[in-house]
Amino acid sequence: MRIHVGCELTFEFPQETPLIAILNVHHSRVADLIGVETFNTSPAVQALGYHDQFGNWCNRILAPAGAFSLSTNAVVNDSGYPDPIQLDAVQHSVQDLPDDTLVYLMGSRYCETDLLSDHAWQLFEHSPLGWPRVQAVCDYVHHHIQFGYEYSNPTRTAYRAFGEGRGVCRDYTHLAVTLCRCLNIPTRYCTGYITDIGLSPPYAEMDFCAWMEVFLGGQWHAFDPRNNAPRIGRIKVAHGRDAADVPLTNIFGPNVLTKFKVWADEAAKSLQ
Repeated sequence: MRIHVGCELTFEFPQETPLIAILNVHHSRVADLIGVETFNTSPAVQALGYHDQFGNWCNRILAPAGAFSLSTNAVVNDSGYPDPIQLDAVQHSVQDLPDDTLVYLMGSRYCETDLLSDHAWQLFEHSPLGWPRVQAVCDYVHHHIQFGYEYSNPTRTAYRAFGEGRGVCRDYTHLAVTLCRCLNIPTRYCTGYITDIGLSPPYAEMDFCAWMEVFLGGQWHAFDPRNNAPRIGRIKVAHGRDAADVPLTNIFGPNVLTKFKVWADEAAKSLQ
């Protein structure tokens, strides 16, 4: 299956402004790209690319004053199957974990493990280890938080989401990430595209989505506490400790976002 993904973001800048954009498909899916993924600016300016400490591809840009747009476009080869389920994926003891997973056990800007540790063990101490325990966390978060775009708050943390019981996909993910880390399961925050392939209409307007990856059985596995069901066409853009590590744009000056468009669909349909 070929999946067409991309986005267009337009800003109004009162002055020349530096920014960092994290919008390209993650390097783990580069081999699946059909042709070349485009990254364009309007007006055209130089973009200097680099990998950050988590391996995400970033573009450094000096945006001119006035209207300025960023856009990406790619076609990705995908299996067409839902997210895999591996019920026998084991949970590793902390002393047996690879060094590069340990950072995903720690608290971070939006994931306060110190405040939620007692709650995590009270809720999940008796759940089976490994995949079933992570699924139990996702089930809990999925039902604990009420979804609504009107509840979006860029400063809401996992602890606040736990107390308020409402939010958007990033809040579901922050809470589930934090609970899993409290249970000694390495868990990282992911952002990217999720299609509506296989779902019945009506469809919500397309947006970037947040989910998490947990380290079980020697590899990373995707879990989605917001949707809480395997999905077809999950295309990662970036991962990190939490949303602070993977913003779509880091902008170092005043700005107004005037346009935001995202697409993710079967290529045959979206390219007609």
